[in-house]
Parts: sequence; structure tokens; C-alpha cells
Amino acid sequence: MTKQQHRRGAPDAGLFQWRGSVSFGQVLPLGMQHVVAAVVSTVGPALMVSKNCQLDGETTTLLVQMALLMTAFSTLIMLFPVTRYVGSALPVIMGVGFTIPTLMSRTFTLPEILGSQIIAGLVAIVFGLCIKPIRRLFPPLVTGTVIIAVGLNLYPVAVKYMAGGAGSPEYGSPKNWGVALFTFALVLALQNFGKGILKLGAVLWGLAGGYVLALALGMVSFEAVGTAGWFAIAAPVKSFGLEFNFSAILAMCILYLANSLQTIGDISSTTKGALDRMPTDQELQGGIISTGVASILGALFGGLSTCSYSQNVGIVTLNKVINRMVFTFAAAVLAAAGFVPKVSALLTTIPNAVLGGATISVFSIIAMTGVNMVFESGPFTMRSRTIVGLAAALGIGITMAPGCLEGLPSWVVNAFGSFAPVGAAVVAVTLNLILPREDGDRPEK
Repeated sequence: MTKQQHRRGAPDAGLFQWRGSVSFGQVLPLGMQHVVAAVVSTVGPALMVSKNCQLDGETTTLLVQMALLMTAFSTLIMLFPVTRYVGSALPVIMGVGFTIPTLMSRTFTLPEILGSQIIAGLVAIVFGLCIKPIRRLFPPLVTGTVIIAVGLNLYPVAVKYMAGGAGSPEYGSPKNWGVALFTFALVLALQNFGKGILKLGAVLWGLAGGYVLALALGMVSFEAVGTAGWFAIAAPVKSFGLEFNFSAILAMCILYLANSLQTIGDISSTTKGALDRMPTDQELQGGIISTGVASILGALFGGLSTCSYSQNVGIVTLNKVINRMVFTFAAAVLAAAGFVPKVSALLTTIPNAVLGGATISVFSIIAMTGVNMVFESGPFTMRSRTIVGLAAALGIGITMAPGCLEGLPSWVVNAFGSFAPVGAAVVAVTLNLILPREDGDRPEK
């Protein structure tokens, strides 16, 4: 919308204002658009953690329920700051993220994940309070390199699910691959040829199509849905338990630092794309601290770690709609789903093959976001190639060489041997500090 249209009092002018006047008819489709974009990223991590940690049906349903509730809660505190330190009053959807829960559940139990999440949440809060001096250590080149490692490290996870899930009796079967490739092809087609809500919700619609095919092939069980209740509120702590494992805590803290970098990137994209300005330090601080607060509180109820949703940021930068009622409505819909266990249980019936076929595109977007950030950071000089190449080589290479760290302390093995982003972050930050700059390198601010 142009400034001239705003001055003329266009009927939809309120949509492009944070506190503008809008009707429910305007809010409904735009809010549901954000729900469609967010729901797969919200439910997917809970399902993957459940499968990796081998949780039973009842626990899985509760985990999905809490993922929906925590996404709603973290979005609301982002929209409506509790204090000047918690929340940014920006149109950003926050929720349970794919990366950290998926990576952590490959090595640690759910109680260990939740326990380490409390400590890492405190680290995020400290990071947010110190954002101004720390921000200089993570220019776009470093941030992009870490995000690339995150995406690449998740590829094998999606592929294993496409094959049916490691350990499954039918792992690698033609049926699993057929359903996974059908789901993937549907997502790809909608992303590239769809329009409007079909394009924006390509992952969700692809997942729905794959689910229907899996249902026709007898791959879906509704046993958990039948035993789930219609309304429930999760019980604190005792539902999942808390354990404090040093290796898990170290790994989680490092991943939370990377998560904070993603929050910086998403908030910056939102303000630049929709408000035509860069974020203030206070807005960045409030956004990062809100993820820490939400993660700490979430751990007490079984809610997994939270982050900003890049796919929703893309919607904001595309349509420029920033009215907070649109995002409040989206949060309310997600919360309503979280209070109804039958809805959560229904979401847990998604087969591994369908989940893998739908999410591999999400992981590819993560990696390509990092690539784009690296190239936008300035000319791709020898120095840049060295930082990106060596960080990726060591970060990812170590995780692809099982046993290469066995002679080192267990915390090193768990932190660097399982999580490519950890090694990539350490190498990228170190090289960026010590390598001399070339004439073509863009000065860092």
C-alpha cells in the first residue's frame, strides 16, 4: 500500500498499521494464512521428538498439545510486551522450532531436553541483555554459515523419515518412498505453480495430500484419537520430568545462541520488509529475551524450545500486513487447537513418510536462507569462501564421521559430534575474528 492510499483513507488502510481499525472479515483470511504457514512447523518438531525419543501415544499427544499452546503463548508475548525487556511489539509469529528439538532428540531424552532448555533459556536472556556488544561477533557472513550448517545437518533426518523412520519394520519400503515422494512432489508443485493460499500453505496442503494417500494405503492408525479427551490442560513438570545433563546443557546453550541469531535475522527482515527500517536494539533485545522466557516457562509444562518463524516473516514482507489483530487471531486459533487433545491426537497420526516428504522442503529453505545471507553479506572473496568452506567442512564433516571424536571428553563428543551447527559456529566466529580482511570485503558494523 502506498502513502497516497493511506492518506485517502482506503478501506484496508488499517491492515498496514500496527493499531489500525480492522474488521473480522479482514482479519479472518489473513490470520488463517499465518496459521496455515505456522502449523506444520509447530506440530512437526513435537512429532519428530516423539519418534526419536520413542514416546507413547498419550505422551505424544500431550507434546503436540503443548507445542500448539507454547506457539500461541510465545507469539502473544512478542506482540504484547510484558515489560520493555520481554517482547518487541512487532508482527512476528514465534513458536516451537524445528531445529533445536529435532537435533537434541537424536541424542538426548525428553527430560534431558527440557532440563537443558531451562538453562539455555537463561543464556538467551543474557544474550538479549548484551545484544549491542555481542551483535558485532555475528555479522551476516557468520550467521549465514551457521544457518547453512543447520539445514544440511537436518537433511538426513528428513530422508530417514521419508524411508519410514529408522528402526521401522518397513524402513525403506516402496510404499514409504512412494508416499514420501508423492508428498514431496505435491509440495514442490504448489510452491512453484500454486497461487494465493495454495502457494503460501504448500507444505500444509502437501502434507494433507500425502496423508490422504497414506490413509488409503492403510498406513494411518486412529487409536490415539479414540482414547484422547475433548478438553485438557497439561500438568506441570510431572508430565515429562526434568533432568540436567551437562552435555545436553552445553549443546542446547550453543544451539540457543544460533537460535538467537535467527531471531535477529527474522526481526530484521520483518522491520526492513514491512516497515522500511532496521530494528532497534531494544526490539532485538525484547525478541531474543522473549524466546528465553517462553522456553523456560515451556519446559515446566512440556513445551519445546521456541524461535521466530521465517515462513511467516516471508508473508509479512510480501503483503506488508502488520496489524497486530491479525497475529493475535492466529495465536488464538493455535491455542484453541492446543486445548483440545483430540485435535492434537489427530495430528500425531501423520505417518513418518508423509512427515519426511513435507518437511524436507522446510529444511532446504533453512539452508538456502543461510546461502542467501552469505551472498548478501558482501562480495564472495577468498576470505569469505575460507570461512564458509572450513566452517561447513569441520561442522558437518565431524558429524558424518562417526567415532572420530571418541578419544575426547564425552561433552565434546555429544556437542560437536551430533550437531553440525555447533562446530560451524565456533569455526566461523573464530575465523571471522582472526583472518585479515581483503579489499573487496564489506566493513562490518
